[in-house]
Amino acid sequence: DVGEIYSRLLDHRPVIQGEIRYFVKEFEEKRGLRELRVLENLKNTIFETNEHILPKCEQAMHDNLNEAFKRLQAANDMIHRLQEREHEEMKLQADKLMAREEECVAHWEELMKEQRNKQAEVDEEHRKAMERLKEQYSEMEKELAKYVSF
Repeated sequence: DVGEIYSRLLDHRPVIQGEIRYFVKEFEEKRGLRELRVLENLKNTIFETNEHILPKCEQAMHDNLNEAFKRLQAANDMIHRLQEREHEEMKLQADKLMAREEECVAHWEELMKEQRNKQAEVDEEHRKAMERLKEQYSEMEKELAKYVSF
C-alpha cells in the first residue's frame, strides 16, 4: 500500500518520460521537415549559383580583366614613349650644353690670346718708351754736363 501510494503521489517518472518522448517526437518531426526544406533551398541555391551565376561572373570578370589589361598596356606604351621623348630631349639638351661649353672655351682661349697679344704690345710700347726716356735723360745729362763744366 505504501509503495503504491508512494508511486502514485511522488513517483512521476513514468508520466514525465511519456511526456518527454511525445515532446521529442513532435519536435524532431517538425524540425526534420524544416531542416529538410532548408537543405532543399540550399541545394537549389547552390545549383543555380553553379549553373547560372558563376559562369556569368566568370565571363564578366574575364571581359573586364581583358579590358583592364588592354588599358594598362596602352598606358604602359604611352609612358614608354614619353620616357623615350624625355630621354631624347635630355640628350639634346646635354649636346647643346656641351656645344655651348666648347664655344665658351674657344671664346675664352681666343680672348686670352688677344689679351696676351695686347700685353705684348703694351710691354713693347713700354720698353720703347723706357728706351726713349733713357735716351732723353742721357741727352739731358750730356747737356747738363756741358753746363756744369763752366
